[in-house]
Amino acid sequence: MSYSSDQSAHLSVNDARPSTDTSTVSKVPHKQAHQPVLHAEKLSKQVKSGERALTILHDLYLSVAAGESVAILGKSGAGKSTLLGLLAGLDTPSDGELTLFGQPLSRMDEDGRASLRAGRVGFVFQNFQLLPTLSALENVLLPLELSPRAGETQTAAQWLERVGLGERMEHLPKQLSGGEQQRVAIARAFVTDPELVFADEPTGNLDPDTGAQIIDLLFTLNREAGTTLILVTHDHALARRCDRCLRLADGQLMPFEPSAAANGGGDE
Repeated sequence: MSYSSDQSAHLSVNDARPSTDTSTVSKVPHKQAHQPVLHAEKLSKQVKSGERALTILHDLYLSVAAGESVAILGKSGAGKSTLLGLLAGLDTPSDGELTLFGQPLSRMDEDGRASLRAGRVGFVFQNFQLLPTLSALENVLLPLELSPRAGETQTAAQWLERVGLGERMEHLPKQLSGGEQQRVAIARAFVTDPELVFADEPTGNLDPDTGAQIIDLLFTLNREAGTTLILVTHDHALARRCDRCLRLADGQLMPFEPSAAANGGGDE
């Protein structure tokens, strides 16, 4: 899933905007026992391709429990990023129902979905999606500044310390290496203590050694926080770190066992 800086900023603002739909969002409990964090039922997505309708996802089913880590693999063009966008409520399905934190997203408009995600969902993107004019600290602080927790600069600074960037807080993204930028993005994803984190090819733009460090960091923080993790990747080594692996093919998900021999760089 790839977004421009402008789209990333729009996403951050929307996800922190207070809801105007009190009937669907204000009554959402922060945690509910014995209920999936995310549940997709007969999820389908078609898009126009010239005069034809192209089916990307068809009657897809997925249920993810609290605290579970799930990897989604698949060939290039299989629809992995499309699926992730649907699961996060960034896009809407053509058919089917998606429930996030017990709330049907079909009953919400864009602002309602953003309000539901605010503070409860974090994102880690392949292309980092840091705002170029903001320092590392300001990028991590942004989700807090646009939420009821505004002004928690110390919290953002502590997260940068946790990812090993305590000495780089005032640096702009262009002054940071790719691995450092992804560390900032990980700190930004976890700074609000989210219940669910979506990661789209988090090591895709990194060299193998740096990617391995980012994998260790991501899973260490995820384990410590008890966060639910949904990860899209082609890297089998990364996928094997998850509790469950699924393969997206022909518009549907099926159980999949990543190969120990395939260590990134493949189409799966």
